[in-house]
Amino acid sequence: MTQKVALITGSSRGIGKATALRLAQAGYDIVINYARSKTSALKVAEEIEAIGRKVLVVKANVGDVSKIKAMFQQIEEEFGRLDIFVNNAASGVQRPIMELEENHWDWTLNINSKALLFCAQEAAKLMEKNGGGKIVSISSLGSIRYLENYTVVGVSKAALEALTRYLAVELAPKNIVVNAVSGGAVDTEALTHFPNREELLQEAREKTPAGRMVEIDDMVNCVMFLLSEESSMIRGQTLIVDGGISLLV
Repeated sequence: MTQKVALITGSSRGIGKATALRLAQAGYDIVINYARSKTSALKVAEEIEAIGRKVLVVKANVGDVSKIKAMFQQIEEEFGRLDIFVNNAASGVQRPIMELEENHWDWTLNINSKALLFCAQEAAKLMEKNGGGKIVSISSLGSIRYLENYTVVGVSKAALEALTRYLAVELAPKNIVVNAVSGGAVDTEALTHFPNREELLQEAREKTPAGRMVEIDDMVNCVMFLLSEESSMIRGQTLIVDGGISLLV
């Protein structure tokens, strides 16, 4: 079996969905992962099948290592290989520091940080069987900048970016390339959970030096670049896609 396979976590909507469709158009068979949105995931699967690619839909909360292992077992049974892993699934509690509780921390760090480590371990086992692969994670500016109500999510994304560097070095001998893409405010469904959503969007519209907000396609374009052979000497980096807004201090 030589057909290449890509897993995109949290791919029932938003950046994950757009990335899955772009990879399908590029000729990959696709593994769609979701935690809650089954109807949306199945709709994405239909779109991928219409492109002419095979698709496997897997329900798994990536904050749970046992669910991660079960998901990768399904991938191995269905396809026998994995070439690309896009670590996109994210969640998190958004509250001021003094309102954060232990379960908020655990939930957010498990899905946004721990998942990358244990998914990458399983992905690497499949990738090295076929000579290597690519891993790209989705981060956000909250990893390096203060965003209101974003403490625990920002910390989890900072951990993700640090883990990206460590994975890049230790998986390099297996010919596995690891990077991340960090986005400015993108108007996706995920942003509806922000208490200060409108303020964030307004600031992005008015202040981004590039003259417009970051769009989903801007993120996907950079993900696709990091998944291509042209970027093979970029390792352990977090590529910031924000139209320059983080330069304004």
